[in-house]
Amino acid sequence: MKRKQYEDLLEPLELELVAMAHWARATGERIVVLFEGRDTAGKGGTIKAISERISPRQCRVVALPKPSDAERTQWYFQRYVPHLPSAGEIVLFDRSWYNRAGVEKVMGFASEQQVDKFLRETPVFEKLLVDDGIRLFKYWLSASQEAQEERFAERLEDPLKRWKLSPIDVASRTKFAEYSAAREAMFAATHTEHAPWTVVDYNDQKHGRLTLIRDLLDRLPDTRVPHEELDWPELGHAPLEEEFRLLQPIAPFPLED
Repeated sequence: MKRKQYEDLLEPLELELVAMAHWARATGERIVVLFEGRDTAGKGGTIKAISERISPRQCRVVALPKPSDAERTQWYFQRYVPHLPSAGEIVLFDRSWYNRAGVEKVMGFASEQQVDKFLRETPVFEKLLVDDGIRLFKYWLSASQEAQEERFAERLEDPLKRWKLSPIDVASRTKFAEYSAAREAMFAATHTEHAPWTVVDYNDQKHGRLTLIRDLLDRLPDTRVPHEELDWPELGHAPLEEEFRLLQPIAPFPLED
């Protein structure tokens, strides 16, 4: 998809996302969206597309690092609970508690017993969230091995994207089939009526973003809430030079002719 077409299609969705955020704040709704999928699938770009038009004080992105020594001794879900939303908030998890069923399982960071326990407990944990009124959405961003390799190569060659490559990414390249098997086991155990998975084709990332955002908006109730009228006072006039009276402004960034 060409960028111009993508931007034209994204703009009305952005307006709906802003309206959704206004609705959530006005009604006290709590929204949680989980983004899982292959490395390079496009989680970061989608999260940015959703969040960049919404106040960061209302819409939080959670991307937790590997657990600390203390966190490894806690109940597995404990480190995620403090990041759940309060009334009017939207929380986007850039990977989530499902790390245990994916990367931790495939890379050997969790034992078979720990993974089995996680798969048994997760539907119960998510039922508690939903029963308490949290709107929970779980998305799996699907990309082929060919698309993944192309994106890995792009990151390897682009110094502005090289930071996205981690040792885990490098190691995971040879475990595509293992990740597929782990995903299917995860779906079988955690695709429930109260918290279903939604799979989105991300071989074309721009098309995938539009598809996911449209689906998210369509699964919410009518989010139209009238805005309060603002009493907009007249602007007092002050010379611009007053801003620089006591300070030495820096030279403007040079522009090409």
